[in-house]
Amino acid sequence: MKKLTALLLAGAMVFACVGCGSNSGDTDAKSEGVMTYDEYVAAALDSEVVIETYVQAKQSWWDNKATVYTQDKDGAYFIYNMTCSEEDYAKLTQGTKIKVTGYKAEWAGEIELAEGATFEIEDGNYVATAEDVTSLLGTDELINHQNEFVSFKGMTVEAAGQDDSGNDVAFLYNWDGSGQDGDDLYFNVSLDGNVYTFTVESYLCDSSTEVYAAVKNLNIGDKIDMEGFLYWYEGVNPHITSVKTAN
Repeated sequence: MKKLTALLLAGAMVFACVGCGSNSGDTDAKSEGVMTYDEYVAAALDSEVVIETYVQAKQSWWDNKATVYTQDKDGAYFIYNMTCSEEDYAKLTQGTKIKVTGYKAEWAGEIELAEGATFEIEDGNYVATAEDVTSLLGTDELINHQNEFVSFKGMTVEAAGQDDSGNDVAFLYNWDGSGQDGDDLYFNVSLDGNVYTFTVESYLCDSSTEVYAAVKNLNIGDKIDMEGFLYWYEGVNPHITSVKTAN
C-alpha cells in the first residue's frame, strides 16, 4: 500500500532493483551530532533526528522530493519525500553516503523519516548484503530488521485471489485486484503453513524490471527465493526486488 500522495508520481524515475554488492569505506564512525542507529530507534516519534546512512535503492523522485531506502551496518532507514533536486537525485547512486536531518514518523507501522527531510552527500560507500530473515517470519523479532535489505528462502507461492472467471491466480494488480499492468503486484507465499503477502512496489521496480516479469510468471506451488526491503504496512509487507526459483 502506498500513501495517496504517491499516486502523483506517474513520472517517477526508478533505480535498479537488485541490491547485493560489496562494502567499502568506514561505516562505523559518526560525525559530531549524528545519532547511532540505536539512538534513532530510541528517539520519540515526531522528534528531530540526524543520521548518516547509505542509499541502497531509490523509489521515486517528483516535484523536488525523493523517496529512498537506506541502510548502514547497524540498521536501515526509509526516507519519504526528502527535499531533493532532480540534479542531486541523479547523484544518489547505490552506496552513496548521506547525512539526513528530519523528523521521525510512523505510518501504518512503518517507521520513517517524514516528508521534508534534508540531506547532504558525504564521502563513503556501503552496499548491504541481503540478510536471510526467513526463520524470523511470524516472530516478534522480525520488526527489528524493518527496512533492511533482506532475503527469504524456499517459500511456496499460494493463491493471491481469483480472476474474473473464478480461477485461482498467483498475483494481483494492487492489493484487491483492481489494478492493471504497471501497477503494484501483490502475491502470497507460505512457510510452515503460514501465509504472507509480499509486494512488487511499482515505483521501485516498474513493469520493465526482471522482478516484475518474474512475479507475473509465477505459478501457484512454485518454490522461490526472494530479496527485497523489509517494509511495513499494518504488519510485514516486504517490497521485493528479486525473485528466483529456489535451489
